[in-house]
Amino acid sequence: MKIMPKLSVLILVLFAVGSGVTARSNVSASRNDARGEFTIEQVLSAPFPTNLIAAPAKGRFAWVFNTEGTRNVWIAERAKTGSGHTARQLTSYSADDGQDIGDLAWAPDGESLAYVRGGDLEFTDKAYPNPANFVSAVEQDVWLISAKGGAPRKIGEGYAPSISPKGDSVAYVFKGQIWIASLAGDPKPEQLIHSRGDSGSPRWSPDGRFLAFVSDRGDHGFIGLYAMDSKTLTYIDASTDHDMEPVWSPDSKSIAFLRLPSSPEEHFFEPKRTGPPWSIRVHDVAANSGREVWKASEGRGSVFREMVAENQLLWGADGRIVFPWEKDGWTHLYSVSASGGATTLLTPGDFEVEYVALSPDRKMVVYSSNQNDIDRRHIWKVAVDGTHPEAVTSGTGIETAPVVASDNEAIAILRSDAHLPMRPSLVVSSSKLRDLAPGAIPADFPANRMVTPQQVIFSAADGMQIHGQLFLPANSADGSRHPAAIFFHGGSQRQMLLGWHYMEYYSNAYAMNQFLASRGYVVLSVNYRSGIGYGLDFREAIDYGAAGASEYNDVQGAGLYLRSRSDVDPKRIGLWGGSYGGYLTALGLARSSNLFAAGVDMHGVHDWNLELGNWVPTYNPGAHPDAARIAWESSPMASIKTWRSPVLLIQGDDDRNVPFAETVDLAAALRKQGVEYQELVFPDEIHDFLLHRSWVAAYSAGAEFLDRHIGEAAASSDKRSGSR
Repeated sequence: MKIMPKLSVLILVLFAVGSGVTARSNVSASRNDARGEFTIEQVLSAPFPTNLIAAPAKGRFAWVFNTEGTRNVWIAERAKTGSGHTARQLTSYSADDGQDIGDLAWAPDGESLAYVRGGDLEFTDKAYPNPANFVSAVEQDVWLISAKGGAPRKIGEGYAPSISPKGDSVAYVFKGQIWIASLAGDPKPEQLIHSRGDSGSPRWSPDGRFLAFVSDRGDHGFIGLYAMDSKTLTYIDASTDHDMEPVWSPDSKSIAFLRLPSSPEEHFFEPKRTGPPWSIRVHDVAANSGREVWKASEGRGSVFREMVAENQLLWGADGRIVFPWEKDGWTHLYSVSASGGATTLLTPGDFEVEYVALSPDRKMVVYSSNQNDIDRRHIWKVAVDGTHPEAVTSGTGIETAPVVASDNEAIAILRSDAHLPMRPSLVVSSSKLRDLAPGAIPADFPANRMVTPQQVIFSAADGMQIHGQLFLPANSADGSRHPAAIFFHGGSQRQMLLGWHYMEYYSNAYAMNQFLASRGYVVLSVNYRSGIGYGLDFREAIDYGAAGASEYNDVQGAGLYLRSRSDVDPKRIGLWGGSYGGYLTALGLARSSNLFAAGVDMHGVHDWNLELGNWVPTYNPGAHPDAARIAWESSPMASIKTWRSPVLLIQGDDDRNVPFAETVDLAAALRKQGVEYQELVFPDEIHDFLLHRSWVAAYSAGAEFLDRHIGEAAASSDKRSGSR
């Protein structure tokens, strides 16, 4: 008997703080407790660290902990007695209020710290988000706090603080302009520069006499130079290209910067393997003259690929400038003399460098990479001239985001493994790490009930080899067939790992995968093409995204791989993912409802022509009809007629990454098609949810939806109805 699809629309709304509404669900409460499983709340309860930085003096470190939505600045310093460091919370915020904290910046003496609280730290040009629905205005402000503690002092509205090397003032950005405030007394901040375009990235000269910054003019950009003594502004070595990432020489006499060629068209979400080569230029401040000291060659590496660092150029000892380059198809570190000449490859091999930091004495670079362990991260160090590369960490854990203390010896990192999430740690030796805040993870965090994901490599539908992580439930070997869930990360330029992730969004996703495994699901996390970690050609995959959706081959391959397993019920395979992962979830359901029985689509892309316009305001599909047609054909909306499987749609309506209209339009199309769908809408929430309770509600609803359609409840219902 044919079962007609039912239309099911459920709109769930979270209310403001103090409304009395809680996000705890039946799935994460009574049923789990009865079966001895852990809850969504438990697996999301550990504090997540971000913004780990080293002080220029005193050997201190600082970071931000997000503990169930309550964000605070923490500090670690050498113990007064004995060895090691002791950590303590510096600020005292106490609510899941949706107010982010970031942009940490130390004073040169290590005695105080600037930070930013509030706003959207990704889209600083947008209106401030207010997911907690405060009736009073919310702001994004720069604050200053003593390393000894006490009440923080508000500097002014803005972000990206940079404290002068003299320690007497702080420069920051507000509404696309550079502002400055004295740190002595409490004078009113003033706008330092009145400039066309959007100004950002303030960089003090080491002697404190100049402030360099980037002036983005849209189709081109300049490096601005403000002289503090004469109060004069100049734009150095101006061109029609995009100049960015200024870095000062130690003697304050020169500035190096990147020059990226301008293009009349910006390309998003489609492959770009080659282009006009980028270059590095050095400007002599006294002579007011600049010259090119290095230029990328044609072909591979001609398109700039960034590393994760305070600056994309690092001015090392002996006049060596360290920079990232993909000359051999992998993101590596190179160095070149500031006077020009041949480059030196610092990190040879088939792996990718990611987080990078320079030691205070400028002699050494520390970095994370997947060298010899492609689905994890470990820490390495190398001299800026390329000598003495050395592994700092190894093993089955994940280590990233290294920073070097002011003594040029101690290295702090973020680390995790398959069972415990990221936490700040100190490198004691190559085989020993010491957590800086060992008591931060709650006692009831279910680390001992986590499964250890396995590396799997399967074939996509077109034969490409795809990496994934397989989470097997505790009863996977009982001879029965289990429901399965396939997870797709966002980005798409991301990579899931064999353990807890170093980005908060994907740490939460890893928690959800562990939760599903605890409930009896076989979970496959897919590192599909166009992601990072496997080289340039994999990342810039032919026909990916809006250019042809070639990642769909990986979606199919993942489904067929699970269908072939004896421990998976082939009729109970579901999909879930967020952002780009939501796109692939929707694409799989739209094109292959015969393979995928249900899905959870969190703020996914459903029409590429709508999404491209979000990133390129001048995007006009009518100007390039062939490309617009391919973009449409690469979208889930183009295959709506073959969509049959039920789906849960989740999104905040203040999403700045993916227009909320993507979900509005898909819901209308599914309604017309007669496809069962449900909705979970968070008013005033952004893409990367700011409220912890939004994450709890989203994952609880997602687990309940999958349980109902492909989980044990669904299997029991099918058996009773005789449909199997």
